[in-house]
Amino acid sequence: MATSLICVPPPQGLLRPLAVPERLLLGPGPSNVPPRILAMGSQQLLGHMHPEVLQVMDEIKAGIQYAFQTQNQLTLAISGTGHCAMEAALFNLLEHGDIALVAVNGIWGQRATDIARRLGAKVHELLKPPGEYFTLSDIEEGLARHKPSVLFVTHGESSTGVLQPLEGLGELCHRHGCLMVVDAVASLGGAPIFMDQQEIDVLYSASQKVLNAPPGSAPISFSERAREKMLKRKTKPPSFYLDMGWLANYWGCDGEPRRYHHTAPINSFFSLRESLAMLAELGLESSWERHQANCIQLCQGLCDLGLELFVKEEKARLPTVTTVKVPEGYDWKEITAFLMDNHAIEIAGGLGPSVGKVLRIGLMGCNSTSGNVDRVLRALRDALGCCRRRNR
Repeated sequence: MATSLICVPPPQGLLRPLAVPERLLLGPGPSNVPPRILAMGSQQLLGHMHPEVLQVMDEIKAGIQYAFQTQNQLTLAISGTGHCAMEAALFNLLEHGDIALVAVNGIWGQRATDIARRLGAKVHELLKPPGEYFTLSDIEEGLARHKPSVLFVTHGESSTGVLQPLEGLGELCHRHGCLMVVDAVASLGGAPIFMDQQEIDVLYSASQKVLNAPPGSAPISFSERAREKMLKRKTKPPSFYLDMGWLANYWGCDGEPRRYHHTAPINSFFSLRESLAMLAELGLESSWERHQANCIQLCQGLCDLGLELFVKEEKARLPTVTTVKVPEGYDWKEITAFLMDNHAIEIAGGLGPSVGKVLRIGLMGCNSTSGNVDRVLRALRDALGCCRRRNR
């Protein structure tokens, strides 16, 4: 009788086995997942309050403290992507009417501005053209003029390929009574960052870039200054899911017995734990050096192909995501499609303010190798020879 009520048939696509193609992911993320991390993510589930899972969470916390170079107790992984960590940072630090200053030189500053305005903050933007970074004097001028309680900067601007210098910014913010939030989604593990030494108040990243884990978990840490600001809030954070008070307890950061908050993505945590273990085994300095060396090799190879790098200053180039100007007369979509169809390699076009202007090539974690540099350069040479050049 119940069967007769079914009017939507089983989808035919779901009755066929899933076939996932083999591709080399050299875009701005996600990156390929090494077999060791894949294997850990395929382990059988445990309960999210089981002691074994809580132990894994403790090990993740220690791994994040190492990767961030921080001793902050309020350190954990958000059950969500890097976007989720951005929201967690701003949802917990900002209240309606707070003044926020956002350094915008790409899409991530634009999105932080959008989120802060949705929270009812009074947002001021410091603007730089895509491909440029902010100097200490740029930031100091904005702090003095707008007197914000929070400054947002992007360390690794993956839409433009810029690495933002951080030295001195934290001390400058604190002199002006301001907290500093740093987005390190595209840079963590690929470029030096020292949360405590650089006086960063909130730092976050994501699992799917240099860490080579599947997307879905996002490391984040709050300084004692940031924690004190949250404790003095007049209102609760607008998101229960991202409320750091609850999350701090679930992650064992507040010294209280752990309580259920949400059903965490257990297998994502297994993967993240393994990726942090691999980073610890390699060593941060070795990881930074490897990414820098392969970035230099890639940049030289792109110039040898007659292509023009988008970020002019070498010191300002993000080692994990290299941007190159779309060559005159070519359609960037044809180039990226050619690499995918003929070489099974993903590279990307621009994003946000860089759309149509650049190609983005990512070398992250296990994908950052000299062999992959050679492979993508050969594929690009092939694409430039085969894709139709248009006369203008």
